[in-house]
Amino acid sequence: MRKIKYIFEAITIYFFFLVIKIIGLNLSRKVFAKIFIGIGPLFKSKDIVNENLDKIFDNKIDINKNKIQKEMWENYGKVFVEYIFLNKFKKDNSHMNVIGKEQIENIIQNKESTIFISGHFANFELMSMELTKMGVKLATIYRPLNNFFLNPFMEYLRKKYICKKQIKKGLPGIRQAVELVNKSYSIALMVDQRVSEGRLLPFFNKDALTTTLPAQLALKYKCSITPISINRVGDKFNMEIHKQIVTKNMDNNEENKVKISLKINEIIEKMIVKDPGQWILTHNRWK
Repeated sequence: MRKIKYIFEAITIYFFFLVIKIIGLNLSRKVFAKIFIGIGPLFKSKDIVNENLDKIFDNKIDINKNKIQKEMWENYGKVFVEYIFLNKFKKDNSHMNVIGKEQIENIIQNKESTIFISGHFANFELMSMELTKMGVKLATIYRPLNNFFLNPFMEYLRKKYICKKQIKKGLPGIRQAVELVNKSYSIALMVDQRVSEGRLLPFFNKDALTTTLPAQLALKYKCSITPISINRVGDKFNMEIHKQIVTKNMDNNEENKVKISLKINEIIEKMIVKDPGQWILTHNRWK
């Protein structure tokens, strides 16, 4: 039954991708932003979104949940469209404004490895693309799609236009990441979603399973951790390179792994609060 569902899902999405390619980037963004606002809540639980907003804003009644949800679905629709135009973003720079670019230049100049961390904000795929365009020796950790009819196409797009070194999430992926760090690669990963192998740590003052992988890699290999955020401004983006978490003088122990992971959670919290409509609120972070 699941296979049949995946087949119909893939046919629908590939058809939409064809339509998007025909009508172009700008018009497709407008059309699919409206479509996702309309149909998104039919496929993803509105209750989860509301519960997440309550946790983020501690049940404040003055939060305009409907506005935030509309912004989120609108962004979803635009990201969906933008996958088909990754080649355009790869060749062009006019869509991206990088804040704190000098930090990346220092990493490249000093031939450092760093652990880039972020979350699913705006078009999160463009962050790794931008880093590779700037000359960072990068590998990214990703979670494969459940739909095995769609996943090969998405992997193709990511490897061709975003970052050639793609590491599949899981224990084999962690071993691969370690090998690449030893070869002076930097690693990029999203840390805002629930991971079954994570530790229960406070996220918006409520325990959530949290990955400690950035802390593990940083402490073991004396790498810095570099937070990045991205937000959509119309049809352009601001990508900000935040102040690094320096770990080279810290002992590699469990206490410091937790300390760093808590700091990372705090950083992600601030990114979410700044513009919650650009974060993927449909994920059950506190499950």
